[in-house]
Amino acid sequence: MPELKIKCQHPESLKILLKAAVEKELQSLSDGIERTKQRLQKFETKYQLSTEEFLIRYENYVRISI
Repeated sequence: MPELKIKCQHPESLKILLKAAVEKELQSLSDGIERTKQRLQKFETKYQLSTEEFLIRYENYVRISI
């Protein structure tokens, strides 16, 4: 696994900065997942079709088409 070493005169400040950056990225990912769940729920409601049922139908269609 690649390793990154950073030398800094103020390691505690760097630690705080890196932690904040990672937390911000995690929040961004979490927000994106939540938006995706909301869009998926709208799709399922609009077409009265659960994701599970959609995947079953799609997989069956692909098998038949091949």
